[in-house]
Amino acid sequence: MVEVKVESFFSENIKAALKNDPPGAWMPDLPDGCIRLSSGYPDPALVPAEELKVAVARLLDEEQDLPLHYLGSPRIPRLKQQIQKRLEERGICVLEEQLLITSGACQGIDLIARVLLDDKAVVAVESPTYMEALEVFQNYTKRIISIPIDEQGLQTYRLKEMLNERKRTGQTLPRFVYTIPTFQNPTGTTMTIERRKHLLELSIEYDFLILEDDAYGELSFDKNPVPIKSIDTCGRVLQVGSLSKVVAPGMRIGWIAGESEFIKAFEWFKKDLDHPFAQSSMAVYLENTDFEKRLDLLKDTYRSKCTALIHSMEQFLPESVSWYVPDGGYFVWVRIPGVDTSQLLSQALAEGVSYVPGKYFFLDQNDGAEFLRLSFSFANEKEMIEGIRRLGQLIASSLS
Repeated sequence: MVEVKVESFFSENIKAALKNDPPGAWMPDLPDGCIRLSSGYPDPALVPAEELKVAVARLLDEEQDLPLHYLGSPRIPRLKQQIQKRLEERGICVLEEQLLITSGACQGIDLIARVLLDDKAVVAVESPTYMEALEVFQNYTKRIISIPIDEQGLQTYRLKEMLNERKRTGQTLPRFVYTIPTFQNPTGTTMTIERRKHLLELSIEYDFLILEDDAYGELSFDKNPVPIKSIDTCGRVLQVGSLSKVVAPGMRIGWIAGESEFIKAFEWFKKDLDHPFAQSSMAVYLENTDFEKRLDLLKDTYRSKCTALIHSMEQFLPESVSWYVPDGGYFVWVRIPGVDTSQLLSQALAEGVSYVPGKYFFLDQNDGAEFLRLSFSFANEKEMIEGIRRLGQLIASSLS
């Protein structure tokens, strides 16, 4: 019997993509009872399981089999209208043909990369950045440029220096710049309005698009920052959003907002890769939910949890450790000079506490050796405080 040579059937671009680290390689195997400061998930108590149960029952009572067919419920168009309304309340006015519902934000990012990138295309990303976006982009191109961030977000003046140099030397300019301007993953930082405007100016001057990942944009502890898409007058911004952080990630409801010609192309390749039942269930849920009241609850809860995490860090972590204090979102970004956080992780897991090592958020993983990401969204306050106490002891031991 001659065994099939599976790899010989793969396309060349797939062979290249499969040389990358597998998706999710950054996620540690957690021991039982581990305090999960690694999990960028909603607080379990804030996932509206009962309300969604009621929504599903109402949907099936009213529509019987319709939501279970390929075309799904007549409520699906209503979901798009509901998301249009939410965007409009944040200053983003899009027509029906300028909005595509996706299966989560990740499908939106992948569709954009699939349509806009090839092995000749260049993409610029923040450094550090969302590791799953890096995984997606590396499936389509190896030509990725990192632009550093600081406490005010993407350093747009550094971006301009790169663009100037590439233009001067005749090198390919980026097809788009990927940014998480609001409560960034992993750093929790927020881009200033001055830099948002500068980024838009650069996109016009150097003819590139902006992929704005707005996954955490409504989770401010105070006033929500202005989305870049809301001040885009030239159609340069493709905004990706999601209900994962404000309702439930397992529902897989996301979107892309952009110019209609882009949306047509993305829809061409998305085809019917939808979840009609989830979309119609979400529509019913939103029909019967005071969403502003829900957002207030989310903001209050995460503000309190973030404060508890920061206070415990001030109490238990050595003085040499530093971090950004976020104004919203899920994460705190930590630097521990002289400690390789990847090596420290095995000890932390043995002590029953997890985090994500910083290296996974960088194109050059060596740049992240001294960093780690903590999440205050999932664990409860008592668990977080205990987790930071254990982590502080490990860090102090490593430094000594």
